[in-house]
Amino acid sequence: MKCCTDVGGTFTDCLVLDDQGEVHAFKSPTTPEDPTLGLTNALSKAARSFSMDLPRFMSNVHLLIAHGTTLSTNALLTGRIAKVGLLATKGFRDTIEIRRGYKNIRTSRFNVFVPPYKPLVPRDLRFPVEERTLYTGEILKPLKEEDIYPAIQKFKKERVEAVAICFLHSYINPAHEKRALEICRQELNGVYVTASHEVLPVYREYERFSTTVVSAAVGPITAHYLKALENRLREIGFKGTLYMVQGGGLVQSVEESARRAVSLIGSGPAAAPAGAIRLGQCIGSNNLFSVDMGGTSYDVCLIRNGEIPTTDYNWVGDERVAMKMVDVPAVGAGGGSIAWIDSLGLLRVGPQSAGADPGPACYGKGGIRPTVTDADLILGYVPADYFLGGEISLKTDLAEKAIRAVAEPLGIDLPTAAMTIFIAVNSLMADKMMELSTKRGYDARDFALVVGGGAGPVHGAYLADRLEIPTIIIPRYAATYSAFGMLNMEVGRDFARSLISRKSLMDLERVNSLFAEMELEARQVLGEIGIAPQETVFRRSMEMRYLGQFHEVEVTEVPLGKIGPKELEGITEAFHRRHKALFTFDMTQREVEFLNVCLKATMRQEPLRLAEIPQGSGKPDQALKRHRPVLWSLARGFEETPAYDGTRLKCGDRIAGPAIIEEPATTVVIPVSYDCTVDKVKNYILSRR
Repeated sequence: MKCCTDVGGTFTDCLVLDDQGEVHAFKSPTTPEDPTLGLTNALSKAARSFSMDLPRFMSNVHLLIAHGTTLSTNALLTGRIAKVGLLATKGFRDTIEIRRGYKNIRTSRFNVFVPPYKPLVPRDLRFPVEERTLYTGEILKPLKEEDIYPAIQKFKKERVEAVAICFLHSYINPAHEKRALEICRQELNGVYVTASHEVLPVYREYERFSTTVVSAAVGPITAHYLKALENRLREIGFKGTLYMVQGGGLVQSVEESARRAVSLIGSGPAAAPAGAIRLGQCIGSNNLFSVDMGGTSYDVCLIRNGEIPTTDYNWVGDERVAMKMVDVPAVGAGGGSIAWIDSLGLLRVGPQSAGADPGPACYGKGGIRPTVTDADLILGYVPADYFLGGEISLKTDLAEKAIRAVAEPLGIDLPTAAMTIFIAVNSLMADKMMELSTKRGYDARDFALVVGGGAGPVHGAYLADRLEIPTIIIPRYAATYSAFGMLNMEVGRDFARSLISRKSLMDLERVNSLFAEMELEARQVLGEIGIAPQETVFRRSMEMRYLGQFHEVEVTEVPLGKIGPKELEGITEAFHRRHKALFTFDMTQREVEFLNVCLKATMRQEPLRLAEIPQGSGKPDQALKRHRPVLWSLARGFEETPAYDGTRLKCGDRIAGPAIIEEPATTVVIPVSYDCTVDKVKNYILSRR
């Protein structure tokens, strides 16, 4: 069996792929004080469903994919990070504070009242080391090891928990960083130590230094969590292979994840687009919106031509993280997002969230503020007696009490307030989708919408209606969407080397040497986790720009094997095409500059085969569960609406809106303007009339 787990802000999801190809989904509340407890609870539910005790179940799991995204990301955002020391080339210890003159990135650069940026490493813990490597890799000044030992003594005195080593041009020749790393690991027992050539071996000092410092800052807490996770899994009988999801959209070993802790940032949202592409194949579409609405956030990814978009222009709070990550912007809109009234007397939703503890008011766990889930309950979209398959009984009276807190100041009744919250959060999410599509020149109507997350199927049709998206895919695994995406992800790692050369001055021997170097390293790294060379797949790319441009474009049409003049010309032509596709113009007469050569090394794998469900008659009468009141329109009031049992629906069944489908872990809301068809792998395909 293969198992995927997703530790979210509100729920921990578990998805099990059995030996017959059937997928089973389970959810359990996240335990923020110790995420491994929530994970164990979810695995225990899975074990019970297979009529096994937990140790026996875990002994049958040969592969477990997990991630602790909220851990490293939230640690950085909340400031609960390690105390970090920095060793930098003499004269460059202030690079992370100067940071190209950036102020707070969420304000105007002309706002003179923005407080100064506070670097992760205070200046008294940033130590200069005399050494100098040139951009060619030549050593100009040898490493002065005597400068390292006083810094180490200071680190010990100040009880520094992590050390980042950042020297100039170490991406081309890491000899000095390697020696400094060796000394620090010998002298600083128990301290997390990392170097920039391990984390991000590419040019641009600020980006490399900042990313390395971030990796050091979250390194100890990440390493501690991963060790605790391994220990907990060992205690409950797991003897298989454990992988962690990376923010770049691949999965990697625990050891590699601990060594490059920054790679776990953004790993949760990174999984979902891989699942969206697999689901899009069910309707023959490779232009997709992948959206995931959980309890805390709403993640969006725009997929064109079946390619998952990535970017290295990432900010986490005020910190620059230049790792290649899946481009999945998020907005604070989830089932637990709190409704409030601003200073102008307008109702707003989010970004504050009730989270897992205490959660929405209707959970009855102490929450008193109105949330989106409370509004969904009052409107009748979410059943009070079948939330999470009946495991959680929602309290309608508590939801009503919470919603009145915003209804009374606004002078509106309870249903109107609930509908206003519902519309407000839908508008917020639709605006984010427009930002990724319409504002970038893409027509949202040309895309299908893949909806995931526990709250996503409740709101998905309304989002599509706002943007006039004709087709919606709601998978049976919607509530465990990210975990489902993990089943479709590749095991591997991204590699990069800086080249920095104009086309007219290109040294092709060096290009081939860099690719050969990365391929050798890739075979070693993947070999450490048991992937044989014949099972390894290489995909090359190059980051390029027109001379004088600031931002580069990644070109994926780079052939394997030796790169000669003919291949170089083909890569250049591919760059012109890519630039025109992105920006509507190209400059074929202008000199082209090559910046970085990249390699993605993954394990060869077969596409996931989804189990099919029995064929039905097309009429869902056998699955009709009940009728219950639902508010579809304030003008018409509550209407008795058919609610269907999702577990009894069959392939080909058609349901005309308005209707509700009650799944054990989510609720599919079908408005009056949509029809729903169940396909052979139990996706709900909603089509606009």
